[in-house]
Amino acid sequence: MIYLDNSATTHPRPEVLESYKKVADLYYANPSSVHRLGSEVERLLQQSRSQAAEWFGVQSKDVIFTSGGTEGNNMAIKGIALMHQSRGKHMITSQVEHPSVIEAYRAMESLGFDVTYLPVDSSGRVNPDDVAQAMREDTILVSVMSVNNELGTIQPIQEIGQVVEQYPKAFFHVDHVQGLGKINLSIRDCHIDMCTVSGHKIHGLKGTGALIIQNHVSLFPLLHGGSQEQETRAGTENLPGNVAFVKALRFLMQDNDAKRNHLEEMRQYLWERMEDIEQVVINSPKEGAPHILNVSIPGYKPEVVIHALGQEDIFISTKSACSSKQPDVSSVLSACNLDRDRTTSALRISLSYQNTKEELAVFVKTLRKTIEQLHATMGR
Repeated sequence: MIYLDNSATTHPRPEVLESYKKVADLYYANPSSVHRLGSEVERLLQQSRSQAAEWFGVQSKDVIFTSGGTEGNNMAIKGIALMHQSRGKHMITSQVEHPSVIEAYRAMESLGFDVTYLPVDSSGRVNPDDVAQAMREDTILVSVMSVNNELGTIQPIQEIGQVVEQYPKAFFHVDHVQGLGKINLSIRDCHIDMCTVSGHKIHGLKGTGALIIQNHVSLFPLLHGGSQEQETRAGTENLPGNVAFVKALRFLMQDNDAKRNHLEEMRQYLWERMEDIEQVVINSPKEGAPHILNVSIPGYKPEVVIHALGQEDIFISTKSACSSKQPDVSSVLSACNLDRDRTTSALRISLSYQNTKEELAVFVKTLRKTIEQLHATMGR
């Protein structure tokens, strides 16, 4: 099997699964309980939080454990909107954000908030000047992802952060789900107030992640109840999941430069091979993230190509996994003003440091054969 859909989810590392199993078995008490077992669990929870904070260069109390990217994005967007609406009701995001951001903003529009959806260039990149022009005195939030989940476009987060920093009422939120471990991003240097990360994109488990919240940020909770997670996320903590997330982080950061170099080499190899296939058009920017390559095969339905590859135990995807069952057109590629032939035939190949060039060679050979077979079937 050749798995090239790592932007949708990654295969959990065995050490991560083992950590989850061990903690779930031995540290099952409620961390809010005052007895010894509860205290032991609480200590392990805080140890995990401290370790995560160290990776992100923040304080322990700035780490709010979540169930993943969708919750983190909703918590940041809705939490700021509802808590700070007395400051203003204008918010800014881009047209190419993940559905968990776009739909959260649309929900806020239904409650009377004014949202500006920034355009992007042909590579899916936000222009910091457009952010500056969109900012208003009543702007309270700007959300821009670090790496686009379909194209791999790296956004100019530091420049955007410098723009937002000039407006004291405004907060800056970054969806870093696709960028974690793939690009360098300093929360402090980029003036980021809130940063969303997810476990299952880094060989961790689904249902795990965190929202990093700088200590000057206050949010209206999505969940009310107990005082867990700095009174921001009520509910008994998922200790096994949190420990597993931190374990995945630890492995990700070990030899991270080597992992990224490996990804870059594989993406370059794949890029060159895709250029050699006449029917393939590359959509991703040349200087994109090292793990994503988006291509189109105009005239061929992506689902047909994906299913044909699947018959050979090769797995890629189309669009975001959270919107891949929606109508054919990619909203991200449409926002880049690409023609309909490309927006309706896009394929996403996403890599992990566990992939090899040998796998990619087999994929390219199989893709060539698939295109030839489809070409013959369609009588072209």
